[in-house]
Amino acid sequence: MIERPRRLRQSPVIRAMVAETRLHPSQLVLPVFVAEGAHEPRPITSMPGVVQHTLTSIVDQAHRAVEAGLAGIMVFGVPETKDARGSGATEPGGILNVALREVRDKVGDDLLVMADTCLDEFTDHGHCGVLDAQGRVDNDATLAVYAQLAVAQARAGAHVVGPSGMMDGQVGVIRAALDAAGFEEVVVLAYAAKYASAFYGPFREAVQSSLRGDRRTYQQDPANIREALREIDLDVAQGADLVMVKPAMSYLDVVAAAAERTTVPVAAYQVSGEYAMIEAAAAQGWIDRERAARESLLSIRRAGAQVILTYYALDAAEWLG
Repeated sequence: MIERPRRLRQSPVIRAMVAETRLHPSQLVLPVFVAEGAHEPRPITSMPGVVQHTLTSIVDQAHRAVEAGLAGIMVFGVPETKDARGSGATEPGGILNVALREVRDKVGDDLLVMADTCLDEFTDHGHCGVLDAQGRVDNDATLAVYAQLAVAQARAGAHVVGPSGMMDGQVGVIRAALDAAGFEEVVVLAYAAKYASAFYGPFREAVQSSLRGDRRTYQQDPANIREALREIDLDVAQGADLVMVKPAMSYLDVVAAAAERTTVPVAAYQVSGEYAMIEAAAAQGWIDRERAARESLLSIRRAGAQVILTYYALDAAEWLG
C-alpha cells in the first residue's frame, strides 16, 4: 500500500491542525532605536520601514507593541555625543536611560522593556568596551562599566538587561551588581553566542556607529559551534535567565544546539542584515515579502528559539491575526 502523507496537506485547516511549529506574537520582541535630539522619526535607508525614533514616537511604538501582543521591545540609544568610555550610557540623562524611563512609565508591566547593555553606541571608537593604552578592549575595565550600566538601566525601568558585548564574566558581574542594588527581579538576557558577523551592517547605520576596525577579538568566530556552547554554559552558570544566539538565520544549528543543551529559554536575534536581505529581494519582486518573512521566523522557532528578536515583529503579529 502506498503511504499518503499528502492527505494531511489538503487544506489550510488540516495543515494548521497538524503544524509542528507555531508562531505567536507573545514570542516576539521588537528592536527599536531612539535618537537623541530627534524631532521626527528618521528613516534608516538600509532597513526599509525601520526608523530612529523620537522620545514621543518610541512611546507610540511601545503602545503598538502592547496592542499587538508582543513580548517586549529592545531599546537601543543613538546619542548626539560620544567619548572613549561611553559615559552617556550610564548617565541617568543619557538618551537610552531617558527612553527606558519614558517607555516604562507609559506601558508599565504590559510590555517587557528591554535594554541593550553595551557601550558600542556610546563610544567614539565604536567598540563594545573600554580600550587600554594599546587600543585593545580591556575586558576587566569594561566589566566595571557594565555593572554601572546595568544598574542605571534597571533604575530607569528596564525589566530585562541584555549584555551584548561578549566580555568574559559579564553575566556574573552584572547579576551581582543588580542584586546588590536591590534589583533581584531584573532579568538578564545574555548574548551568549554573538558572532563576528557580516550581517550587522545596516544596524551600524541605525546606531550611527563609530567603529574602526572590527570586533573579532571578542565576538565569536563564525567557524565555531563548540565555543558557542561553552559560552552558553558559562553564562548560565553565572546567572543568565535567558541566552541569545545572534545572528539567527545563518546560525540555526547553533540555535538548535543551544535549545538541546540548556534548560533556560533560548532567544535568537534576526539581525539587520537578515531583515535587509528579505526587504531588498522583495522590493525587486524576486520573493513574496510576507511569505519569506514568515518562513524565516518559523525556521528560527523550528530550530528551538522560544523568543525571537525581529524587526518584523509588528508585521508578524498582524499576519498571525
